[in-house]
Amino acid sequence: MQNALADHAWWQHGVVYQIYPRSFQDGNGDGIGDLSGIIRRLDHLVALGVDAVWLSPIYPSPMADFGYDVADHCAIDPTFGTLEDFDRLIDAVHGRGLRLILDYVPNHTSDRHPWFVASRASRRSEQRDWYVWHDPAPDGGPPNNWLSEFGGPAWSLDAATSQYYYHAYLPEQPDLNWRHPAVRDAMLDVLRFWFRRGVDGFRVDAIHHLIEDEELRDNPPNPDWRPGMSPAKRVLRTHTMDQPEVHEAIMAMRRVADEFGDRVMIGEAYLPIDRLMAYYGSDLSGFHLPFNFHLIATPWQPAAIAALIDAYEAALPNGGWPNWVLGNHDRSRLASRLGPDQVRIAAMLLLTLRGTPTIYQGEEIGMSDVPIPPEQVQDPWERNVPGLGLGRDPVRTPMQWDGSAHAGFSPVSPWLPVAQDHAVVNVASQAADPRSVLALYQALLRLRRTRPALSIGSYQPIAADTAVLAYARRYGDEHLLVALNFGGTTATLRQVRPGRLLLSTELDRSGQVIRDRLELRPNEGCILEIGGPGLP
Repeated sequence: MQNALADHAWWQHGVVYQIYPRSFQDGNGDGIGDLSGIIRRLDHLVALGVDAVWLSPIYPSPMADFGYDVADHCAIDPTFGTLEDFDRLIDAVHGRGLRLILDYVPNHTSDRHPWFVASRASRRSEQRDWYVWHDPAPDGGPPNNWLSEFGGPAWSLDAATSQYYYHAYLPEQPDLNWRHPAVRDAMLDVLRFWFRRGVDGFRVDAIHHLIEDEELRDNPPNPDWRPGMSPAKRVLRTHTMDQPEVHEAIMAMRRVADEFGDRVMIGEAYLPIDRLMAYYGSDLSGFHLPFNFHLIATPWQPAAIAALIDAYEAALPNGGWPNWVLGNHDRSRLASRLGPDQVRIAAMLLLTLRGTPTIYQGEEIGMSDVPIPPEQVQDPWERNVPGLGLGRDPVRTPMQWDGSAHAGFSPVSPWLPVAQDHAVVNVASQAADPRSVLALYQALLRLRRTRPALSIGSYQPIAADTAVLAYARRYGDEHLLVALNFGGTTATLRQVRPGRLLLSTELDRSGQVIRDRLELRPNEGCILEIGGPGLP
């Protein structure tokens, strides 16, 4: 296996696991997750079989947007610990053969960041142009019609200096001006600070928002907007997202990563496939992995998913490495979005497609969205535009470790409520069940480690019943068939070459010999090794 992987980077054959630090493990008993808690639970990740850990922001922050409003890019928020705790974490991660990826937030800072404090102090401040300032419109209102992603105008008036500043998100998150060379230099030095500390890569937040139209032209109205949709979508983000200049900034980030050798840069950009491909950069000089979120929004039907895979594979630039995401801290959990019967199918799909998969914490035990009572809502998006179902709290609730009062997350009441099903859906109970969802994730990840076809092999679609998604993964003489039954009734894959069943999502028939047809039970997925000892 090692020889097969020698020509591939660790981030190509590895699996990334996302931790939302506030909700992973409370190590000091205050109801909020922290770095010492993460260290305590690292062995779970080793037992699971992932290769890299990505942490959502842990920097000092007023927490207006729970860490995505950074007040100091080169320190640790006391909620999570200290720089010494971070160094202990990196040693613990590396000591277990894992990699550590941090979140990098280049688009904006907190309004309490020293840079913005200096910027807003005076129009003559040396750092005034570090942010996007503009005079009011002739009527005294905002300079244009740009809207915040979290509701309301994307401009806030600073009364002391009589100018507006731009914020793609909350007013507490003013946008940096990446056209200013000093801003670019300072933010690139942030990357160097953490790379020197041993970080293995970065997930770059909201990269498609990084640059705005220099002429500040109005965004055109969105003809498809309807009541009930996010207010931010009233306009098309023609002049506030995915501007051509963003790629120069990405290349600069990549050059910094390349200074340190074996590092990875991952970009967050919710864009159509054709536009997303540009984020690999010309001659692959951009992100190693522009996050591919399209599985999240694609209808959960075999034909739609097959078409998505084909379109994505066809669009990849020569040498571009694919990746797949099914969930994260911003999107509804698999069990709630797809239904509990399809959680196992989703796991097998994610971990057998060509490319690098990312698993969000809790998906490995089938956690569901947790209803949050209005009085316990924390998410600023939900607070700004209530009643539209945009809140992200339901997917950020504490990790369910065991059946104790607070799910083993904390000895005290946590910052968000734990799920009512935590006595049943938890790591401890599933670790003792050889056919649990956790056992399936572990089996899939073991198979990826031992079968190069699953991590670096080719992908080929296979025609199947309308309820079945089937494809082949090949590497050298290794030939695997993956078949996923999305339906609630038995399905049959016919004219199958003889093979041996390596894994079923039900974890109950490994080793079974298949001669010419593969029977799939309702909501079952199977991985079949074609050929092998004793088979033609």
